[in-house]
Amino acid sequence: MNKHFFILLLLLLSTCAFSQILQWQPLFATADDTITIIYDATQGDGGLVGASSVYAHTGVLTGESQAGWDWKYVKTSWGQNTPETKLTPLGNNKWQIRFHIRSYYNIPHNVRVTHLAFVFRDANSTHTGRNTDGSDIFLPLSDGGASTMLLRPDRLPAFHSVGDTLEILFVASGFEELRLFLNDQLTQTTQEDTLRRLILTTKPGRTNVRIEAIDAAGAALPTSFYYIVNAPLTIEPLPDNLGWGIHYQSDSEVVLALEAPHKEFVYLIGDWNDWQADPNYYLKQTPDGRGYWIRLSALTPGMLYRYQYWVDGNLKIADPYTELVLDPDHDRFIDAATFPNMPPYPEGKTTGLVSTLQSPQQTFNWTSSYQRPAKENLVIYELLLRDFIDAHNYITLIDTLNYFQRLGVNAIELMPVSEFEGNISWGYNPSFYFAPDKYYGRKIDLQRFVDEAHKRGIAVILDVVLNHSYSQSPMVTLYANQMWRNPWYNETSPNPVFSWGYDFNHQSPATQAFVDRVLEHWLREYHIDGYRFDFTKGFTNKSGDGWAHDNSRIAILRRIADHIRSIDSEAFIILEHFAENSEEKELAAQGMMLWGNLNYNFNEATMGYNENGKSDFSWGIYSRRGWDQPNLVTYMESHDEERLMFKNKKWGNSSGGYNIKNETTALARIELAAAFFFTIPGPKMIWQFGEMGYDYSIDYNGRVDPKPIRWDYLDQPARQKLFRVFSALIKLKQKHKAFRSDDITFSLTSAFKWMRITDDSMNVVVVGNFDVTPLQRRIEFHHEGRWFDYFSGESMQFEAAHQDIRLEPGEYHIFTDVPLKTPKTQILEAPSATPTSFGLWQNFPNPFNPNTTITFSIPTGGQTSLVVFNLAGQKIKTLWQGWTMRGEHAVSWDGLDEKGRQVSSGVYLYRLTTSDRSTTRKMLLTR
Repeated sequence: MNKHFFILLLLLLSTCAFSQILQWQPLFATADDTITIIYDATQGDGGLVGASSVYAHTGVLTGESQAGWDWKYVKTSWGQNTPETKLTPLGNNKWQIRFHIRSYYNIPHNVRVTHLAFVFRDANSTHTGRNTDGSDIFLPLSDGGASTMLLRPDRLPAFHSVGDTLEILFVASGFEELRLFLNDQLTQTTQEDTLRRLILTTKPGRTNVRIEAIDAAGAALPTSFYYIVNAPLTIEPLPDNLGWGIHYQSDSEVVLALEAPHKEFVYLIGDWNDWQADPNYYLKQTPDGRGYWIRLSALTPGMLYRYQYWVDGNLKIADPYTELVLDPDHDRFIDAATFPNMPPYPEGKTTGLVSTLQSPQQTFNWTSSYQRPAKENLVIYELLLRDFIDAHNYITLIDTLNYFQRLGVNAIELMPVSEFEGNISWGYNPSFYFAPDKYYGRKIDLQRFVDEAHKRGIAVILDVVLNHSYSQSPMVTLYANQMWRNPWYNETSPNPVFSWGYDFNHQSPATQAFVDRVLEHWLREYHIDGYRFDFTKGFTNKSGDGWAHDNSRIAILRRIADHIRSIDSEAFIILEHFAENSEEKELAAQGMMLWGNLNYNFNEATMGYNENGKSDFSWGIYSRRGWDQPNLVTYMESHDEERLMFKNKKWGNSSGGYNIKNETTALARIELAAAFFFTIPGPKMIWQFGEMGYDYSIDYNGRVDPKPIRWDYLDQPARQKLFRVFSALIKLKQKHKAFRSDDITFSLTSAFKWMRITDDSMNVVVVGNFDVTPLQRRIEFHHEGRWFDYFSGESMQFEAAHQDIRLEPGEYHIFTDVPLKTPKTQILEAPSATPTSFGLWQNFPNPFNPNTTITFSIPTGGQTSLVVFNLAGQKIKTLWQGWTMRGEHAVSWDGLDEKGRQVSSGVYLYRLTTSDRSTTRKMLLTR
């Protein structure tokens, strides 16, 4: 299409929207004029009604613009507040701005400007003012020559009822004559610059209007439009008790039904009628007045049809139940590899989002034979497809399933994939709940991903956002400036502290029916294994911050869970709830799982800060919360939390030569945390690339903006080792029943942390030093006798159940009383990374005052002592005595004896003794 013709067509298509939203002077403004613009926030989508301040996000269309999306000379970045873009309040939701056009936008004099372009917004950019259909607002400019403008009707086409009066008001500058044609019949002429006609509508139907402006040479410049006189509504119930949405009746017939209470009439526009209002596509109304419907017959089997609902003559919306949405602004950025053969948008025929249907629907051939993991054994991998693989599509994600198998996870949780606003998003701004967003691929590609994951024993969990929607949702758009009438959403959120977008009213029958349809759709069409529900704390109409126990919210969530289970009794139901523990305990007792955010505590532990219990991650143990069921999905990282490695490297603690800010040490600290994290009974979740120590801040490049994709981490030995440790721990957890035991005791408050798991299949003791200096503690094992170190494979014979264990900073061990296949050969080096020789090295410094460090190593674990003597053979102090793990250790002496008294200057001996060897060295203390 010729781009100049497109701009003209854009003017004709948008006249109906901007003429009420904007008023301006001079009427035929040129780019060299000073223009005064008044914005009426009650018109269009009404998104800024009641706003305390309004800013203009604005640019222009020029002769070089390709389409309405191709703004030039944009005044500011989105969200940037400047005095020049702030509008002046006039009262009654009207706002004014005045500027010299070319100077304001800094447009060179040789550039032809055709339109001013606007999206109005509030100071926080959380609410916007646009056309009724959510499109941008365009104000036409004159080129300084002969010009025309249609002022009435102020909305095209005009919709009327029998007996209404239609006004036509047309103004022109620089023409000799104006002529009015109705259905090609000349009905009025004038030599004035204004043509006005009042028409009494007498019967239903369509009338074509053409106005010709005749110049001095006799050439005609036409302006054409049409108006519709609506027939009385046909009241008829939906056939066969169908619900709202798209219902395929046969290969050539479909019933479309739109829930739209309080709306007066609806037309269906699309490929059937060249996107124009047609009395043959005038929808019937249901007897209860809640909606409208139409039966389409004689469809071509297999053909994809594009369509919209035209509601009350002023709003075009896509079908909320469509499974494929066409977007004029964002689809062009989606490559053909991700979405092959994307249907074209009907450019020049309509505006706004477009829905599609195709009969018959494709049926996916499911091939997997699949046993879903037990929920208490889940290890979930949460990922954002956009930031996980460069191709950001399901096709490539399928190729990545081998990676998940190697890691050992048995569930993948996809951040929201239903159609959301724009392309570059986390997905928590949903608009169409039945359509997978095209930025990630086609419906069939998502189905194939699920099928292939199931073949590998991996569940697929969808993150769904049913707390809120944003303005692009047709269910919001329908009532954008009448939210008190909206059947699905609250007029305002009852939770002023945590509120996003437009808040669903989960007590509304309309919302409940819609939610049920959404959840049923993904279970049946995609065979997904369950849902993670975003912000379920908001599923209430009870005012407040959502923290307190709320029985109404419990009832809402139980109703949702019951419906899911009526379709799939074993589907996973995971809540991001974060409410009072008594409420979470009740929900857990009803079989729902809940997110357990331990990011802060685990990260304090990995950074080496343990004072005042800040590194106590015991709240990640379900029994610690008083729950009877292991329905706590604990995580160290999620999409919403800061990355452990980032904080380790930026703020990690240190002592002497041990520095957590060092990358290798920081990665080892993640291993240390993982040893406890995965062995705690109950389901677990890890965030993408956490298994390789992803170290970019969550706020890098903006919180929700794209992050670097670092598969090259696997080329780095220390990160590859972390991956293998994660894998070994995950497989240990999943393979052995002991890690599903409900008999667990622990001490996780101080820096030296331990857990003891008791099970009839195997007993487990986990120990770890989260300090930055060596620590020694007495640990009570289940019994004396033989124990085994999981990672080293070392066997130990304990003569007593209690053992004094000494650990270097960052050192950890998992002991079992059953020998297991050690993963040592699968990991680059043992977690303690220690030599295997027996040795006692010279203390340093030597001579010393007041402190010195003694380093020793032992090839096998066992009872060990390190004692200081004077030259007369008298014992001065026992520096270490107890069970010691094989490897290298360091012990400090401060020159004090057993009673804490300073000893005098002189030569002292220090002796290292194990069960089979002993060695002694000298050191010199100088006071």
